Amino acid sequence: MNTEIPEAQEWMSPKTAAARYEISTITLERWRRENIGPAYSKLGSAANASIRYRRKDFDAWVKANLVTPSA
Repeated sequence: MNTEIPEAQEWMSPKTAAARYEISTITLERWRRENIGPAYSKLGSAANASIRYRRKDFDAWVKANLVTPSA
């Protein structure tokens, strides 16, 4: 089993992710509640959990949701 801790810069808080992708933290919260957004990690108890997104997961989700208009 691999127990290495990923580098800190790989993980983003909801605030950092919102700024990076130009969306609101409220949108991220709604996506988590509706299970429609990118993968995330929940650290701690349910009431006080810290949410973190991996950049590669967020980027993969954005890429998977790319819409190419037809010509």
